[in-house]
Amino acid sequence: MRRADRRLVVEAMAALLTARLRSLLPFRVLARHLGGMVPSRSPAPPAPLSPDKETSVFAVRWAIAAVAPWLPFRTQCLQQAIAARAMLARRGISSVLHLGVGDPTGTKLVAHAWLDAGRLQVTGYPVDPGLAEVGRFT
Repeated sequence: MRRADRRLVVEAMAALLTARLRSLLPFRVLARHLGGMVPSRSPAPPAPLSPDKETSVFAVRWAIAAVAPWLPFRTQCLQQAIAARAMLARRGISSVLHLGVGDPTGTKLVAHAWLDAGRLQVTGYPVDPGLAEVGRFT
């Protein structure tokens, strides 16, 4: 593994641990760390990213996906979105964290989080069409 990839893996591990700890906080406290909440139906389309920033987004997406299953603690959609958002912010890349709820199977209400950067899907995809977005953080 290249040195840059090793550094990215270590950063992803630290970001996922931090995200896991933050996800244990009450939501009103956690929301302060997520950025500004905007209505879920905000019409502004995302601006495209430069090629350099797209490369960084792909690297962060890879690191989160590679590391998350191997950690000794739970890192599901919310933790992965929070961690990737922090890693992107360190690189000067803005992102949008979406929160949704629904009952796609007709048996149980579920919640889901997913993250976009520009027009790129970062974490939490594919999003079940049975979920309704209830908020987003920019």
